[in-house]
Amino acid sequence: MLKWFKTRVKNHRRADKLYGVIVTQARSGHIYTSLGVPDTPAGRFEIVVLHLFLVMERLRSEPEIGHVLPRLVVERFVADVDDSLRELGTGDLAVPKKVRRAAAGLYERATAYRAAISVGDEKALAQLLASYVFMAEGADWRSDALASYTIKAMAKLARRDVREINSGKIAFPDAATLREDLQ
Repeated sequence: MLKWFKTRVKNHRRADKLYGVIVTQARSGHIYTSLGVPDTPAGRFEIVVLHLFLVMERLRSEPEIGHVLPRLVVERFVADVDDSLRELGTGDLAVPKKVRRAAAGLYERATAYRAAISVGDEKALAQLLASYVFMAEGADWRSDALASYTIKAMAKLARRDVREINSGKIAFPDAATLREDLQ
């Protein structure tokens, strides 16, 4: 019984650490200044979801990880959305509905991003990012840059040993230099 409890606590700590790394990267100022992502609650939500998707895809590719850690990271995301909504002054009755909408948005975006990436269609990914992140009809330099960032991040995560990712040691591409590469 005690071993089960220790394992559970250890998994929750790993999930918290991993989610913290994801949020730290999503809050990087360069993503907003260099890639033109709107620095709004909606823009920040989209970037957290994008980074969460990237890490979850990497963890999904490793059968030895199982479903416990990815599930706990998503649970941490849901708790964070709940906390953020309450901090923004959302009423107690509206919070559960908005949290469900955020969780559904995560799964919707993950499915769409996965479909575009699985066929190697960076243009389709840029179109999706234009729609979700920039709320624009068509792709432009911002969504192209974010699609390029996403592809580079996936490649960088794929090269990383899953044990390092498991312990929260994740490296993402530098968004500051990415815009310079596109110009």
